[in-house]
Order: sequence, then structure tokens, then C-alpha cells
Amino acid sequence: MTAQHALSSALHPPRYVLASILAGVGGFLFGLDTGTIGPVTAMSQFSDTFGELSATVHGLIVSSILITGALSSFMAGHLADTVGRPLGMAIGAAVFGAGAAIEAGSVHLAMLFIGRFITGAGEGLFLSTTVVYICEIVPAKGRGVIASAPQFFITFALVVGYFFCYGTVNIESSLAWRLPFAFHALCAFTWGALVVLFLPHSPRWLKAKGRMDEVDDAWEKLGIRPGQDLEDAEARELETEAGLNMEPLALRPTTTRQTVREDVHMLLRVFTKDARKPTALGVFMMSMMQLSGIDGVLYYAPLLFQQAGLVSESSSFLASGLSGVVIFATTIPAILLADRWSRRASVIYGGFVLTAVMLVIGALYAANAVHSDRGAARWVVVVFIFLFTFVYSGTWAVTISIYASEVQPMKTRAAASSLGRSGNWIVNWIVAFTTPIFLTRSSCGVYFLFGGCCFVTSVVCFLWMPETRGLSLEEIDDIFDKGKKSKASSRVNSVVNVVLGRGEKR
Repeated sequence: MTAQHALSSALHPPRYVLASILAGVGGFLFGLDTGTIGPVTAMSQFSDTFGELSATVHGLIVSSILITGALSSFMAGHLADTVGRPLGMAIGAAVFGAGAAIEAGSVHLAMLFIGRFITGAGEGLFLSTTVVYICEIVPAKGRGVIASAPQFFITFALVVGYFFCYGTVNIESSLAWRLPFAFHALCAFTWGALVVLFLPHSPRWLKAKGRMDEVDDAWEKLGIRPGQDLEDAEARELETEAGLNMEPLALRPTTTRQTVREDVHMLLRVFTKDARKPTALGVFMMSMMQLSGIDGVLYYAPLLFQQAGLVSESSSFLASGLSGVVIFATTIPAILLADRWSRRASVIYGGFVLTAVMLVIGALYAANAVHSDRGAARWVVVVFIFLFTFVYSGTWAVTISIYASEVQPMKTRAAASSLGRSGNWIVNWIVAFTTPIFLTRSSCGVYFLFGGCCFVTSVVCFLWMPETRGLSLEEIDDIFDKGKKSKASSRVNSVVNVVLGRGEKR
């Protein structure tokens, strides 16, 4: 009977799962660009069109998408709060598609840069909103797994992007690099249309807007039944004994700190007294995850592998594709286990391992032990790059994006998530722009820098990151509210103590 029920659930998933999957496809667009821009700019056909590029121009082409992405991401929360999450995502997809089409038709560098800027603006508009939307429509127990949908599609798209370029690199015309961009545009327009047609508004957004007559209908469209958002059987039992309302937590009257009408401007709400702590934590984590060095690996994998000794274009592209496979294969079990292990432990312990990996690679280059034509050190570097992608994909990639959104209060969730994404993209731009410049001047320095940033992030999270696994969004709010000694806070302290092996936390 249990097996039949499991099979039935797999064949007929709840509607909120389907909605989350469709929203998460936005991550596919981001992953496509990340997975193709490095290989594309390394193609000889690209050089034939635009000429040989200096390290600075190379970095600017790769990173230019992140400049406008950071700016538009900062405004994405306002757009999503104004028109709703689905329409906000669709507008971003349309802008992204227009930019990708310009990239595909570029005949000179200026046109390519314009296309990259427009693509980035669209990417910034939809990317943070996808996680916000999923967190708002999914019950607490499944949020960790389902909210990882964007990350799943990002990693899947990395594989698609790498091997798409591996398949087009042998075309002897500019189609070798134009086809990937054209594919981006097609995917963006298709996804945007599907989002508008099939995704209902977030019930929490409707409630925040005062459209209470539409809330029940929205939950019904998502297949959420009363009581499903309660985080465990113990909470249900306590509510029954106390005679409390069994409706979903999201449908209950919001507290004063969650009301929409505020005297402070929307963009400044994230800095109010009751919101600045989760805002600061979310922005810090979203920014520092890029300083781990992951985008240096993703954007410049062919360059890194060439530096380590895989000199031919095909072999470096193939190694880049295999790194994408490692990321994708690791992400699947990490997503499935997202609600089974501690968010806190995943970030802290994963960060220490990432630190060690980067420091080992840096030490090998500093000792001048890596040679492109001989020695075992070059293979150690290759293996450790794969190891880095494996650990990052299984820990930080899955956990941080979810955590940075779910810790924000309702009134600032979209704005704070957008601010975090904006910080993420600003740092991402710095990494993408400077990595090729660093590599031409110092093979070891960039690895030491990334390793040091991973260490700092792990220490900060050890000191100030509370556990959120299994808690509803409303309970997470209580953690950051000093005035409430909530049951959620007690549970968090207990989990932290168990994970870290400490005594009673006072």
C-alpha cells in the first residue's frame, strides 16, 4: 500500500510541486549562460569574428552580464511586489531573451556588450523571484527539497551549455558561437510564456496585498490543504489540544511586523530594526558564496584546465563538460537530502572543506610544482577542481540560496532576497572580471584568495547562523524577533547544540 502510494505521488505530484518546477526552470537560463560563455569566448571562431582578446576584455565580456544583473536584481523585489511573482519572472525572461537574441546576431564587440547588458538585466529580474515564489507556496516540510529546483536546473543547464558548445566547436563558421546564444533566446521566450499561462499568484503575496478573496482560490490551485503548512505532527497535536485554528499558517492574520503598509519606503524596509539582522545575514551569505571561487571555475573552466596541462581546445572543453556533469550529479542527492540534514552544518563544514581544497591548489602553484607537460601535480590540480565542484554543489549551492530567502520576514522577503541577489551578482562580477587577469599574473594568488574567503564565511556562519530546517516561514521570523521566546527558537537551539555537540545554550 505504501509502495502504491509512493508510485501514485510520483506520477501525480501535488500542484504546488509542478508550479515550483516550472518556476525553477528560470535557473536553467542562468545555468545556460554560465555554462556557455566561457567555452564560447575560448572558441577560435569567436576570435575570428572579434579578434584576439586581452585578459581584461575577456573578463569584461564574461562579466558584463553581471553589472546590469546586479542593478536589476536590486529592483526585482519592487517589481515582484508590485505585479506579482509570476509576471515579474515573465518580464525578466522576455528581457533576457531579447538580450540573448542580440548576442546571437552580434557583428562587433559593442553589439555583443549591449546584448550582454540586456541579458543581465533580464536575469536579475527573474532569478531571485523564483526562489521567493517557491518558498512562499511550498509547505515547510518539503521546502528545502522543492526550493532547490532552481539550483537543480542551473546545474543541469551547465551540462547542457558545456556540451552544446562541445558539439558546435567544430562548426567552421561563426555559427559555432552564435547557436548557443540563439538557444538561450528560444528557451527564455518559451519559459516566460509558460509562466504567465500556468503559474498562479503566490497566496502569501495576495494576502499581503489585501486581496483576501483570492487567497483560498490560489491555495486550491496549488493543491494545498488546510494544516499542510504546519511543520510537524507535534505542532498539530498542540493546536488541537489548545483548540486553535487548523488553517495554514500563511492564511492566519499577520502580525504587525508583517503588514504591508509601512511608513518606510519599500527599498529601505530591509534596514528597519526588525528586518536588518536577517537581511545582513542573507546578503553576506549570498555575496560570499561567489567568493568561494565557484564562478572562477564555471566561467573559466577551459582556461583553468589548459593552465593545468589540458592544452588542446577539445580536451579542455570536454573536461569542462565533465565538471558540469559532476556538479549536476552531486546536486541531485544534495537536493533530495536538503530537508534531512542541517542547513547550518552544510554551510559550515562544507566551507571548511572548500577552504582546504583551494589552499592545496594554491600551494601547488606557489611551489611551482604544476607543469603542463609533466608531473603528477597537474593531475592533482585537475582532480581538486573536480573535488571543489563536488563539495560546493553538495553544500553551499543548494543551501545558501534557500536559506537567504527563507530567513527573511514576509514584508521584506522579496526586497531582501533581491538585495542578496544583487550583492551576489556584484561579487560575481568582480570574480568573473578579475579571474583571468589574476591568472595571467599569479597562478596561486587567486586560489589563496578564494580559500581565505571560504574560511571567513564558515567562521561567520558558525557564530551567527541559526538553523531553519523543518520550520515554517512564520516560525523562522520568530528566531530573529528578540521579544519572542518561541518554541521555534528553542528547537533551533536544540538542533544547533546537537550538531555542534555543545551543552545547553544560554
